[in-house]
Amino acid sequence: MCLAVPMKIIEVRDDKTGVAELDGSRHEVNLSLVPDAGIGAYIIVHAGFAIERMNEHEAQTILSVFAEIAEWQKNAAESAPSPQPSPLNGEGVKA
Repeated sequence: MCLAVPMKIIEVRDDKTGVAELDGSRHEVNLSLVPDAGIGAYIIVHAGFAIERMNEHEAQTILSVFAEIAEWQKNAAESAPSPQPSPLNGEGVKA
């Protein structure tokens, strides 16, 4: 599965690349598909390419949903029952 993530541009270079930040993590991105995006702009990044501009509200909404999903997964993992030993031996036959 592929996922595109909102990031904020913090540096733009002459070679159509730049640096974008997400939650304190900085990533080099190719900006050639969004030539009008500058420092401070929010972009959607997929596989190292900025593929779309977005406003800050849209970016924060998406990041908020990602945080909710992560919290749900964490809670689900913590409340899952422990795996029980199988009544079968390694050959798939009852021991």
